[in-house]
Amino acid sequence: MRYCSSFLFLSTIFYTSRVASALGTSCTSPLGGGTAAPTDPYWLELITHQGTSPFNPDASTYQVFRNVKDFGAAGDGVTDDTAAINAAMSSGNRCGGGSCGSSTVSPAIVYFPQGTYLVSSAINTYYYTQMIGDARNPPTLLANSNFSGFAVIDADPYIPSGNGAQWFVNQDNFFRSVRNLIIDLRQIPLGTSAIGLHWQVSQATSLVNVVVEMSSASGNTQKGLYMESGSGGFMGDIVFNGGNIGVQVGNQQFTVRNLTVNNADIAVSGAWNWGFTFQGVYINNCQVGFDLTVGGNTQAAQAVGSEAIIDAVVVDTPIFVQSSAASNGALPYSLVLNNIQLTNVPTAVGVAGGATILEGGTITITSWCQGNVYSGTSGQATWVQGDIVSAAKPSVLLGSSGAIFGKGHPQYADYATSQIMSVKSQGAKGDGTTDDTTAIQNIFDEYAGCMIIFFDAGVYYVTETITIPAGTQIVGEAWSVILAGGSNFQSQNNPIPVIQAGTPGSEGLMEISDMLFTTTGPAPGAILIEWNVHDPSGEQGAAGMWDSHLRYVRHNDFKNPTHSVVVRLGGAIGTNMQYSQCPSGSTNAACQAAFLGIYLTSQSSAYFEGTWVWTADHDLDASGQTSIFTGRGILSESAGPVWLIGTSEHAALYQYNLANAKNHYIGFAQTETPYYQPDPAPPAPYSSNSAYYDPSYPSGLDAAWAMYIQTSSNIIIFGAGFYSFFQNYAQTCLGTNTCQAQVLNIDNSSLSSVTVYGLSTVGVTWQLSVGETGIVNESNNPDGLQETLTAWYY
Repeated sequence: MRYCSSFLFLSTIFYTSRVASALGTSCTSPLGGGTAAPTDPYWLELITHQGTSPFNPDASTYQVFRNVKDFGAAGDGVTDDTAAINAAMSSGNRCGGGSCGSSTVSPAIVYFPQGTYLVSSAINTYYYTQMIGDARNPPTLLANSNFSGFAVIDADPYIPSGNGAQWFVNQDNFFRSVRNLIIDLRQIPLGTSAIGLHWQVSQATSLVNVVVEMSSASGNTQKGLYMESGSGGFMGDIVFNGGNIGVQVGNQQFTVRNLTVNNADIAVSGAWNWGFTFQGVYINNCQVGFDLTVGGNTQAAQAVGSEAIIDAVVVDTPIFVQSSAASNGALPYSLVLNNIQLTNVPTAVGVAGGATILEGGTITITSWCQGNVYSGTSGQATWVQGDIVSAAKPSVLLGSSGAIFGKGHPQYADYATSQIMSVKSQGAKGDGTTDDTTAIQNIFDEYAGCMIIFFDAGVYYVTETITIPAGTQIVGEAWSVILAGGSNFQSQNNPIPVIQAGTPGSEGLMEISDMLFTTTGPAPGAILIEWNVHDPSGEQGAAGMWDSHLRYVRHNDFKNPTHSVVVRLGGAIGTNMQYSQCPSGSTNAACQAAFLGIYLTSQSSAYFEGTWVWTADHDLDASGQTSIFTGRGILSESAGPVWLIGTSEHAALYQYNLANAKNHYIGFAQTETPYYQPDPAPPAPYSSNSAYYDPSYPSGLDAAWAMYIQTSSNIIIFGAGFYSFFQNYAQTCLGTNTCQAQVLNIDNSSLSSVTVYGLSTVGVTWQLSVGETGIVNESNNPDGLQETLTAWYY
């Protein structure tokens, strides 16, 4: 079995939409399929660009959309386009160069029309950037034979003579996306170091539809992707052909979906992590599939802690998984394999230069692990190096091949500009101050199901609930912002949604991508998204969100809590919840940002990929730690199917609450407890609300739950990192793992059909609880800075 070339791969994964009939709109001509002519460029290149950044100091002149050819790039494969591309990247006093850690006011799309762009040094990416190529005819970045940069695309450049300093703090390197690009390293001499992407990034980042072409000659040192640190994140639909290493990764946590590596020496090299989830991996004709450095049992010696791989197909590769050292239970290293199809793979799991742990061949590995396994209410670990129980996977969560269903970021590559409706062309202002509620609602009521609705870059202020009819497809530009405020969102006793995705009981298409939802404070009664819509009968993933975020600023550098900052709800210009209003240690009622982030109602289904719910503890556009409060992260009452590949952080009561939920697949779920807790302790500054299934807090628990599962069934957690770094902004608790007593609770009525794989925790005493009683103690599972249990089931 062989895998397709990069161009065939791209042609198959670019999403061609089928628009369902709109419900409750005046649409008389359903959109149907795309009508672009075969020779048309991608619609994003052709539309009139009206995007703005209203809080930029030069808002009237600042340019969000930048076509590299407008900056002098030729794209002819002969002209050196490096300077032109970097000019498109940096113009307009953008955040980068080592002098700016983060900013929300200088977003940009750097667009590449069809062509081949010769480059001789790195394309250094600035903060808050999307690099997007023509989705119909993906362009190529061709490194010339004299290429002298660290990587063709560099997301976190090293500062010359900076003693290892970089432009950005790696744990805080947010808001990056690279899409529809081919990177070609094959002109670089074999003896020269060559990297396609230096991807040292954090959350709110993505790689989508990216191909890296490398030499297949013996002895080459080329790498497709190199990531040495960070705190992420998501990447998906990516291909690496040739090279010494396809993907070399070191990062706290990441989810990788639909990864293909052909003809490399090593497909995936793991340097260190707290936890990685790989979902849908295709490895063909490599020497080693996964080569993992293991054995570190302290923070200073951190190696690969947890690797969870589901739905892999490996062909003509001598070794699937290889570790640097053997494990007998004392050596930290957790590995989970689920639904792994091997063809001509002699060694399934082995030790470099040592023993074969699991024989391969042409076989299917149903469910296998190495690490500490727990069951039921027993706190006694069983160290397993062999087969384990496989979670029962409801058919509604599986695609046609029997693997967990996945769906790429919609891009509407076959659609013509006449099928795209700009909201600014229909009267919405997006200036951050004008009330756009009526204009936006009118657009949805008239055009849902008839047009792709395009939110030009901007900040759209709304004061009432916006109802999005089933049948709607929405695309933002550089994370267009819907900013909610006003009197309607003031009462936590009467919470109302900002966005209502479908009316209760509705069915149909619902696609939202590249959007950002936030509030201007105070808004203690805001439910940012109430998700009601369900897939049409017989369809999967028709209702979903991709690369869309609910911004709550947080600070993720636990080792040095005073430097650099990240993203927002609060903590940024336009929110009225910055350092000056909400300094750390304050309990200002004006700093209550929302009641609830995302609410999946009982009749809904959802596919969320790269969706992150954050709450602020630091100011992104100024300086200083903040105390900003959100009640709840994600509440799901959905009977499914639900696929969650994203994170939820820093909410006061919980990050995830599954109440009467069914049929959920959760990829790597990464959470952090609010840094201000236990002052105040949950539910403060909010009140408990039984109508929203708020959990209780047993004696000794004075911090938010990461995940609370009640009266739920068929829940699969495949990789999770639940972290508690602080008590009231101090970290003395970290050394003893007493920052938080309990973090994950499964009630007794849910035990029989919840399965947990690859759970890592930091700062937590009891990693897993049943009926609010701690079961798995962290002391049994040391694994570097974090503690890792490999599997728990009933």
